[in-house]
Amino acid sequence: MGEQQQVKFPQEVIDEYAALGVDLPALFSAGHLGTRMGVQILEASAERVVGTMPVEGNTQPYGLLHGGASAVLAETLGSVGSMLHGGSTKIAVGVDLNCTHHRGARSGLVTGVATPVHRGRSTATYEIVITDEADKRVCTARLTCLLRDVNPGDAERVTG
Repeated sequence: MGEQQQVKFPQEVIDEYAALGVDLPALFSAGHLGTRMGVQILEASAERVVGTMPVEGNTQPYGLLHGGASAVLAETLGSVGSMLHGGSTKIAVGVDLNCTHHRGARSGLVTGVATPVHRGRSTATYEIVITDEADKRVCTARLTCLLRDVNPGDAERVTG
Protein backbone atom coordinates (compact mmCIF):
# COMPACT_ATOMS: atom_id res chain seq x y z
CA MET A 1 0.00 0.00 0.00
CA GLY A 2 2.90 2.32 -0.43
CA GLU A 3 5.90 3.44 1.51
CA GLN A 4 5.37 4.71 5.07
CA GLN A 5 5.79 8.47 5.16
CA GLN A 6 7.03 10.51 8.07
CA VAL A 7 4.27 12.45 9.81
CA LYS A 8 4.93 16.18 10.26
CA PHE A 9 4.43 17.19 13.91
CA PRO A 10 4.85 20.63 15.46
CA GLN A 11 8.27 20.87 17.16
CA GLU A 12 6.78 21.57 20.61
CA VAL A 13 4.79 18.31 20.36
CA ILE A 14 7.86 16.34 19.32
CA ASP A 15 9.77 17.79 22.28
CA GLU A 16 6.97 17.07 24.78
CA TYR A 17 6.68 13.40 23.83
CA ALA A 18 10.41 12.85 23.33
CA ALA A 19 10.95 13.93 26.94
CA LEU A 20 8.64 11.09 27.96
CA GLY A 21 10.39 8.54 25.71
CA VAL A 22 7.32 8.16 23.48
CA ASP A 23 7.57 7.17 19.80
CA LEU A 24 5.19 9.66 18.15
CA PRO A 25 4.87 7.90 14.78
CA ALA A 26 3.82 4.67 16.54
CA LEU A 27 1.49 6.40 18.98
CA PHE A 28 -0.23 8.53 16.33
CA SER A 29 -0.35 5.94 13.58
CA ALA A 30 -3.49 4.41 12.18
CA GLY A 31 -2.79 1.20 14.11
CA HIS A 32 -3.14 -2.31 12.74
CA LEU A 33 -6.50 -1.68 11.06
CA GLY A 34 -5.32 1.52 9.42
CA THR A 35 -2.16 -0.20 8.24
CA ARG A 36 -4.19 -3.02 6.67
CA MET A 37 -6.34 -0.41 4.92
CA GLY A 38 -3.39 1.65 3.72
CA VAL A 39 -4.11 4.76 5.81
CA GLN A 40 -1.22 7.23 5.75
CA ILE A 41 -1.12 10.25 8.05
CA LEU A 42 0.64 13.09 6.24
CA GLU A 43 0.29 16.02 8.63
CA ALA A 44 -0.72 16.14 12.27
CA SER A 45 -1.42 18.95 14.72
CA ALA A 46 -4.31 19.73 17.06
CA GLU A 47 -5.51 22.27 14.46
CA ARG A 48 -5.39 20.02 11.37
CA VAL A 49 -4.78 16.36 10.59
CA VAL A 50 -4.43 15.15 6.99
CA GLY A 51 -4.35 11.56 5.82
CA THR A 52 -4.96 9.43 2.76
CA MET A 53 -6.32 5.97 2.03
CA PRO A 54 -6.48 3.99 -1.22
CA VAL A 55 -9.89 3.07 -2.59
CA GLU A 56 -8.51 -0.20 -3.96
CA GLY A 57 -8.82 -2.93 -1.35
CA ASN A 58 -11.38 -0.90 0.63
CA THR A 59 -14.48 -1.38 -1.53
CA GLN A 60 -17.89 -2.95 -1.07
CA PRO A 61 -19.30 -5.55 -3.52
CA TYR A 62 -20.33 -2.90 -6.10
CA GLY A 63 -16.74 -1.68 -6.35
CA LEU A 64 -17.33 1.58 -4.48
CA LEU A 65 -15.37 2.78 -1.47
CA HIS A 66 -16.93 1.08 1.56
CA GLY A 67 -18.65 3.48 3.96
CA GLY A 68 -16.95 1.69 6.84
CA ALA A 69 -13.57 2.43 5.26
CA SER A 70 -14.45 6.13 5.22
CA ALA A 71 -15.41 5.80 8.88
CA VAL A 72 -12.03 4.23 9.70
CA LEU A 73 -10.19 7.09 7.98
CA ALA A 74 -12.38 9.68 9.72
CA GLU A 75 -12.02 8.17 13.19
CA THR A 76 -8.28 7.78 12.76
CA LEU A 77 -7.75 11.42 11.78
CA GLY A 78 -10.12 12.83 14.40
CA SER A 79 -8.55 10.67 17.11
CA VAL A 80 -5.06 11.86 16.21
CA GLY A 81 -6.21 15.49 16.44
CA SER A 82 -7.91 14.79 19.77
CA MET A 83 -4.79 13.10 21.17
CA LEU A 84 -2.64 16.04 20.13
CA HIS A 85 -5.11 18.47 21.69
CA GLY A 86 -5.22 16.48 24.93
CA GLY A 87 -1.44 16.31 25.18
CA SER A 88 0.73 13.71 26.82
CA THR A 89 -1.40 13.47 29.99
CA LYS A 90 -4.62 12.46 28.16
CA ILE A 91 -5.86 9.60 26.00
CA ALA A 92 -8.57 10.20 23.39
CA VAL A 93 -11.37 7.63 23.24
CA GLY A 94 -14.00 7.92 20.52
CA VAL A 95 -17.54 8.15 21.89
CA ASP A 96 -19.53 9.30 18.85
CA LEU A 97 -18.92 9.04 15.11
CA ASN A 98 -21.32 9.94 12.36
CA CYS A 99 -20.70 9.90 8.64
CA THR A 100 -22.66 11.23 5.70
CA HIS A 101 -21.66 9.62 2.40
CA HIS A 102 -22.12 12.04 -0.49
CA ARG A 103 -20.75 10.17 -3.50
CA GLY A 104 -18.92 7.00 -4.39
CA ALA A 105 -15.28 6.57 -5.29
CA ARG A 106 -14.07 3.66 -7.44
CA SER A 107 -10.32 4.23 -7.67
CA GLY A 108 -7.38 6.33 -6.57
CA LEU A 109 -6.77 7.84 -3.16
CA VAL A 110 -9.19 9.63 -0.88
CA THR A 111 -7.88 12.37 1.38
CA GLY A 112 -9.30 13.25 4.78
CA VAL A 113 -8.80 16.56 6.57
CA ALA A 114 -9.80 16.79 10.24
CA THR A 115 -10.34 20.20 11.82
CA PRO A 116 -11.60 20.96 15.32
CA VAL A 117 -15.18 21.96 16.03
CA HIS A 118 -14.70 21.95 19.82
CA ARG A 119 -11.58 21.43 21.95
CA GLY A 120 -12.41 21.31 25.63
CA ARG A 121 -10.88 19.86 28.79
CA SER A 122 -12.80 16.59 28.69
CA THR A 123 -13.97 16.23 25.07
CA ALA A 124 -12.80 17.14 21.59
CA THR A 125 -14.94 17.14 18.44
CA TYR A 126 -13.52 17.15 14.91
CA GLU A 127 -15.12 17.51 11.51
CA ILE A 128 -13.50 15.29 8.90
CA VAL A 129 -13.99 16.01 5.20
CA ILE A 130 -13.01 13.20 2.84
CA THR A 131 -12.50 14.03 -0.84
CA ASP A 132 -11.52 12.11 -3.96
CA GLU A 133 -8.65 12.93 -6.30
CA ALA A 134 -10.88 15.41 -8.17
CA ASP A 135 -11.38 17.23 -4.84
CA LYS A 136 -15.06 16.20 -4.77
CA ARG A 137 -16.48 15.53 -1.32
CA VAL A 138 -17.04 11.82 -0.74
CA CYS A 139 -17.93 11.92 2.96
CA THR A 140 -18.40 14.35 5.83
CA ALA A 141 -17.90 12.94 9.31
CA ARG A 142 -17.90 14.23 12.88
CA LEU A 143 -16.05 12.51 15.72
CA THR A 144 -16.27 13.29 19.42
CA CYS A 145 -13.61 11.87 21.72
CA LEU A 146 -13.56 11.70 25.49
CA LEU A 147 -10.22 12.93 26.84
CA ARG A 148 -9.38 10.79 29.85
CA ASP A 149 -6.34 10.87 32.08
CA VAL A 150 -3.50 8.50 31.27
CA ASN A 151 -3.54 5.49 33.61
CA PRO A 152 -0.64 3.28 34.67
CA GLY A 153 -0.29 0.53 32.10
CA ASP A 154 -1.67 2.55 29.16
CA ALA A 155 1.78 2.67 27.52
CA GLU A 156 1.93 -1.14 27.42
CA ARG A 157 -1.38 -1.23 25.51
CA VAL A 158 -0.18 1.03 22.68
CA THR A 159 0.69 -1.00 19.60
CA GLY A 160 2.72 0.43 16.75
